[in-house]
Amino acid sequence: MKRYRILSTAAAGMLCAALLPAPPVSAAPAMRDISTRELVRDMGLGINLGNTLEAAGDWIAQYGDGTPRSYETAWGSPVITREMIEGMAKEGFGVVRIPVAWSNLMSQDGTYTISSAYDARVHEIVDWTIESGMYAIINIHWDGGWVNDFPKDKEGNLYRFGHMWEQIAGSFREYSDYLVFESQNEELGWDSIWNPWGGTNGKAESYALVNEINQAFVDVVRASGGNNAARHLLISGYNTSIERTCDSMFQMPQDPANRMAVSVHYYSPAGFAILEEDADWGKAISTWGTDQDYASLRAEMDQLKSRFTDQGIPVIIGEYGCPTKNKEPESVRRFLSSVCEEAYQRGHCPVMWATPGGHYDRSTCKMYDQVLREKLYAIGGKPYAPQSVQTDLPGDVNADNAVTAADAVLLQRYLLGEDVLTELRGDLNGDGRLNAKDLTLLKRMLLNT
Repeated sequence: MKRYRILSTAAAGMLCAALLPAPPVSAAPAMRDISTRELVRDMGLGINLGNTLEAAGDWIAQYGDGTPRSYETAWGSPVITREMIEGMAKEGFGVVRIPVAWSNLMSQDGTYTISSAYDARVHEIVDWTIESGMYAIINIHWDGGWVNDFPKDKEGNLYRFGHMWEQIAGSFREYSDYLVFESQNEELGWDSIWNPWGGTNGKAESYALVNEINQAFVDVVRASGGNNAARHLLISGYNTSIERTCDSMFQMPQDPANRMAVSVHYYSPAGFAILEEDADWGKAISTWGTDQDYASLRAEMDQLKSRFTDQGIPVIIGEYGCPTKNKEPESVRRFLSSVCEEAYQRGHCPVMWATPGGHYDRSTCKMYDQVLREKLYAIGGKPYAPQSVQTDLPGDVNADNAVTAADAVLLQRYLLGEDVLTELRGDLNGDGRLNAKDLTLLKRMLLNT
């Protein structure tokens, strides 16, 4: 389906500034008549694009070149390519969780305006994911840690949270139901309000704030138009802890569309799943697979099933994983495949945490451990089935089957030598080259549509 978006006069004059594309004009792709439970089951197994678009830090702004790629590569990732994303689909994964730090390159004027260049890069990777036949999940991740300050300035941070989701939801509102929004990562829940290891003082207050933020997320998305009125949403649990999310004080938001799943993470026992070496709070463990390990895993998966799945609320394990350093290889395989299997058998969607140099090789576009890959695929892997996408739309520089401000941003970056284009989709004057004339024509197209 061909799609164009209209830009206001002000936005058109600032295509490469920190503004997001304006809403679409044409009808959005139809959302399928399926429940969130059916959608989650169709995802199969998932993988994270970790330590990439969520990379954050003041030092990146200080020493980087001011482009999205400087953040994307700051924590060790190579520049993500279509082939890397396609490789995930070819290895059997059905959903990619794409953590995002939307505050990177954000305007510094107090308006919390998301960078159009950063937004365009997220669009590009989401498009590759969906075109590869997988679902995509995007969220507000750690994002520099500002969510931790909610107890200090609830109203200010609630405004920031809502305004950011207004922009994200508006930018992606015409996407199909192969795109899922996740409210946050694992920062919802504050030890400064309630210390889980020190009694119940402040517990109700902390849970109430988590529930309020998640409700604000649903309200903002549902009011943003397009397909977002029916988009499937992922609600972050209390610190994404299984125990704390299963507490009765955690409540799912009210949703007129009734299209929500809950997100939790699984890194237990921490000595194996987190620590590579001893720390002041725990000792590293090199092996996994005792009877107690299996019993603990099954108990937590059963707890999720009873609290949510059996009540009609599907579960996505948004992260699970373990390092490979100082771990017995067979224990790594055993842990990852066991968590995957126990979750999948109960109807949960397990999404493995993967970072550069971790379980998925971004240079070969394959799992490092093919024995592990075979185990995972046998549990719930999906055959590679890319979606057919029209890519001959004039001006569709990033090949996402739409002509938007993101195409103008990408074309300008190419002309400035900041990006690479291998096809001439932006050659609007038909001279066989990409140049400033094409950029001018593209801007006029966006203005006049």
